[in-house]
Order: sequence, then C-alpha cells, then structure tokens
Amino acid sequence: MNIRNTRHDSQLFEKNNLLKNRIISGISGFNELPLLIVNIVIIVALIFLSPNFLNPQNLIAVLMGASFDSIVAIGMTLLLISGGFDLSVGSIVGFGGVMAGKMLVLGQSVPVSIIIGLLSGAFIGFLNGFIVTKIKVNPLITTLAMMQIVRGIIYIITKALGIPLLPDNFSIIAQKQFYGIQTPVFVMIVLVVLAEVFYRKSIFFKQFYFIGGNEESARLSGIKVDKLKWLTYIISGTLASLAGILMASRMGGAQSAAGTGMELRVITACVIGGCSLSGGQGTIFGSFLGVLLMALIVNAFNLLGVSVYWQQTATGLILLSAVLVDVLRRRKMQ
Repeated sequence: MNIRNTRHDSQLFEKNNLLKNRIISGISGFNELPLLIVNIVIIVALIFLSPNFLNPQNLIAVLMGASFDSIVAIGMTLLLISGGFDLSVGSIVGFGGVMAGKMLVLGQSVPVSIIIGLLSGAFIGFLNGFIVTKIKVNPLITTLAMMQIVRGIIYIITKALGIPLLPDNFSIIAQKQFYGIQTPVFVMIVLVVLAEVFYRKSIFFKQFYFIGGNEESARLSGIKVDKLKWLTYIISGTLASLAGILMASRMGGAQSAAGTGMELRVITACVIGGCSLSGGQGTIFGSFLGVLLMALIVNAFNLLGVSVYWQQTATGLILLSAVLVDVLRRRKMQ
C-alpha cells in the first residue's frame, strides 16, 4: 500500500510540475511582440497607401470597431484558456441590447434596464455552462444551438424590426465624447487593463490555466473544475451583453442583427493573439492586439475599396492560418 501511495504521489507530483510549466508557458509564451510589430507595420503601410487613414475620424472609427469586439474577447479569452469556447456570444450581444431596449420601452429606468440587459447575458451564459459542465454536452453543439435559439428569440421579441429611438438619457451613455472619443473606447481600455492584470497576477485566475492545461490533473489538485468552467460562460455572457448594451446606446436603438458574425471574428482575434483552441494559453493583451489587427484589416479594405466579400474571405483565411500556427506550436511543445 505504501509503495502504491508513493507511486501515486510521485505521478501526481510530476503531473503538477508539468502543469506549472504549462501555466508559465501559457502566460509568458505568447506572441505579443511579433503581433505588436505586425500591427505597427500595417499602420505604417496604411499611412502610405491611404491619406485618409490618419484622419482623426477614421482612427476613432478603428478604435470604436475594436471596442465592442475587445469587450467580448475578454470573456472569450478566459473560455479559451480553460479549454472551452462560445459560439453564442454574437447572439448574446444582440440579446443584451434588445433586452435593455425593451425594458426602456416598457418604462423602466436606465439603470434597471441596463442591469436586466446584463443579467440576460449572464443567464444565457449560466445555461451554456450548465449544459456543458453538468449535462456534458459538447461546447460546440451547446453554444451553436444557443446561438440559434437566442437569435430567434430576438427576432420574436422585436418582430425582426429592432427597437429604434431609445431614450436620450440611455443613448448619451455611449455617445458621450471625451476628447472626441466615445465612451465604449474608454470602457474597453479600462476592462482590458483590469482583465490583463487579474489574468496574469491573480491566483484565482491562474486556476483556469491549470484547467486548460490538463483538466484531469487540475481536478486531482483540488481545483473545482466544473464550477470554474461554468463561471467562464457566465462571465463571457455578461461581457457580451455589456457590449450589446453599449452598441445599442451608441446607435440610439437595439438592432435585431447586432452581433451577427462577431463570434468567429472574436475567436479569430483571440487565436491570433496567442490563445490555443486546446486550452492553457492566452493573454488579454494578446487578444486585444488580435482584435486591433482585425479592425485594421477591415479598415484597410474599406479605405482601399475592397469588396466586403473579400473581407469575409480574408477573415476565414486568417482564422485558418492562426489555427495552423497554433497546431504547429503545440506540436513543438510536446
């Protein structure tokens, strides 16, 4: 018995050491510097290719385009680190804005409407997490189904017309400008900085790297894997609904199609930023740089008059390339 216990303890010790090395690699082994250089190169190229790139309005438009995706990417990064992902975030973005708008139309105050909008996203995340962790349904099937269900509910609630002409005291939240820059950009900056600090420094968030690195070893180490994975979906849903509320506020109305296609765009940005689809790797700053890169590419296509169809093709090619790089990188680590 003693020999068996010793062997078991030795194996567990070795697994924990491997897991710790995986965490260090997951937090520090990212490609942020090369990605930062790529962003700078694209910016320099656009300065020469289009005189309109440095127009303050265009630069603000790039930041605005990145702001909503970056907020969603914070939750997606946590999901990817822990070995999951969520295809329903785009629909949750639309649902959060619609629910907040619906409450305003029904006469609720702005704070109450925003809270209900946030809770609606958290609830969908709660359902996703429950189905994935408790019923053990594959995250792909779960979130793909939820994406369709939530989008259908949006169309039912709004009759596919959206909720236009929301009150000014709600619209001013995202339309208000500081030094010519609207609120969502500042919200993005604050959340990205806070999340980056928490993900890197907090012992609590380092548990998610353990889970993504080796779920079984994390479980044997005493980490409450299912509860934490469940939490990632709730956080992701809440942040997605926040992005949707800000989007509705900026537009002055909640659109039924808001957030459509955002899920793949955000996942692409996160993978470009160093997240692995197998879990255990990723940083918020890396994901933010990935979002910024995607926003710059879209802006480049718009400035150069490239068809929107080519933009979709480019997004797909970038995602495929990022996944291939991730696969090759993980093979070298093995």
